[in-house]
Amino acid sequence: MMPSRLALLTAAMAAALFPAMAAQAQQAPAQQPPAPASAQTPPNQTGPDQTAGPDQSGGLVVDVTGGTSAPLGIAIPVMPTSAVVNTPAGPTDKLGRDLAQIVTNDLKNSGLFNPVAANVLKGVAYPEVTAPSFDYWGGAGAQTLVQGFVRANGDGTLTVGCYLYDIFARSELTRQGFVVSPGDWRRAGHKCADMVYTRLTGEGPYFDSRIIYVSETGPKGKRFKRLAIMDQDGANHRFLTNGQSIVLTPRFSPDQKSIVYMSYLNDRPALYVYDIGTARQRLLVNNPNITFAPRFSPDGRWILFSMAVAGNTDIYRVPTAGGSPQRLTNAPGIDTGGSYSPDGSRIAFESDRSGSQQIYVMNADGSNPQRITFGGGRYATPAWSPRGDLIAFTRVSGDFRIGVMSPAGGNERLLTDNWQDESPSWSPNGRVITFFRSHQGGAGNADLWSVDLTGVNERKIPTPLDGSDPAWGPLRP
Repeated sequence: MMPSRLALLTAAMAAALFPAMAAQAQQAPAQQPPAPASAQTPPNQTGPDQTAGPDQSGGLVVDVTGGTSAPLGIAIPVMPTSAVVNTPAGPTDKLGRDLAQIVTNDLKNSGLFNPVAANVLKGVAYPEVTAPSFDYWGGAGAQTLVQGFVRANGDGTLTVGCYLYDIFARSELTRQGFVVSPGDWRRAGHKCADMVYTRLTGEGPYFDSRIIYVSETGPKGKRFKRLAIMDQDGANHRFLTNGQSIVLTPRFSPDQKSIVYMSYLNDRPALYVYDIGTARQRLLVNNPNITFAPRFSPDGRWILFSMAVAGNTDIYRVPTAGGSPQRLTNAPGIDTGGSYSPDGSRIAFESDRSGSQQIYVMNADGSNPQRITFGGGRYATPAWSPRGDLIAFTRVSGDFRIGVMSPAGGNERLLTDNWQDESPSWSPNGRVITFFRSHQGGAGNADLWSVDLTGVNERKIPTPLDGSDPAWGPLRP
């Protein structure tokens, strides 16, 4: 078995491997039902502003515990436009097709929905958005219907309307409107999918979010590694670093304005904070010791990390702006992989203080550490769910597998069963986990994957090159 590139990361290994919606949105087509109240969107706002519509039906829900056994039939036809207008994002009729496809892909990828096939979808006229052909869609095998529209506004923005219908009850379930800049048109599609997903599952949204990861290429032992960022579906991909130095374990700040990561810039392993808006990076801790495994606190005030000093590795924290590190653990061996609980009161981490790699939980000040894993094998890379109810981990027992357990260590479940899966990171709603999967063989290739809490809905996340160390960010503001 090859050693894990992340789950077994220690100071010694590191040294060996790397030497020296708005009111406008409610102006819907003719025959629109009464619109919900909303606030005006500032003309210079870059992200969509959304308002929740009425919930007029109450009974239709999707069972999120049964995996893909009975996904809900849903029809998502092309979104019509009031007039075809060329915009910086493309003509509005094409945007209507593309937006419907984004909603379709998001819902299908969740594993909980079965979109009606494209050859069954009929065209929808603009006035029909708010007056659906329930008889047709029921005959097409759908239980629910998503219809919408796209309109170009005089100020250069786009309005996207999104409506969800219960076909058999012949009623509207909810609606939302989004006013977006042309550069953010894809976000309106993700927001529409989030609206549908949330209304029908009772779960929180997660489609309008991003993932950062380490993009890799090149032969094993000499991998070319760059920070990269993309939407959760793989779109809008871009590289953040040039690959001149190795990078590892990137993590978003809570406000998504910066990323903390480990880099071997100038052949010195250290932690850096990268400002996404300015593309500038700064050294976090200025000392000669090896520092690694960083992660922000939920309030963004602190960054957890591990530091090797005189042959011992402990967990420290440092103010996000920089300053003197504060030591939180004090035990012989290697303590690393710290992850805060959502309320910031506790920290999960991995340690070999008991003689093998296991997961512990302690108070945020480092007091009262308690071991919570006692199963066979080793446990690593703990990640606390944003809902606070679970901790994800990598279990190493022959193969590397992704699992979850309660913060007390009970109810352990393994979600994947592959050769080498590791480095779990949670979706914003705490229902889906992204991780990376290494290929068998000597090439060292890896891909990004996701799996939901059923362990059934597993999918590969598209990236232009190999990928590792993914981190799922919060919902975008």
